[in-house]
Amino acid sequence: MNKQILIKPIISEKSEMLSDNLTQYSFVVNKKANKIEIKKAIEKEFSVGVSAVNTMIVAPKSKNRNTRSGLIKGRTSSYKKAIITLNEGETIDFFGDL
Repeated sequence: MNKQILIKPIISEKSEMLSDNLTQYSFVVNKKANKIEIKKAIEKEFSVGVSAVNTMIVAPKSKNRNTRSGLIKGRTSSYKKAIITLNEGETIDFFGDL
């Protein structure tokens, strides 16, 4: 069973601050992936050395939306987030040559 481990990088103000100061990068990953699989996927995809992997499951949030027919209630999906710490002096360039 071949599963996709890395889904997408998280690009936000907080993740950019982590990458600038501490060489930590955030990714949305498969919920069933463990730290060892995430580490191997990052090393294979970006050709960098990973020193630490921290994971967390982000809880769903409830959302409300007003429409003509009334209030619609829903919720966002939960997802697993991984924060990767790279070895000293290594970086990941998401944007390439923009």
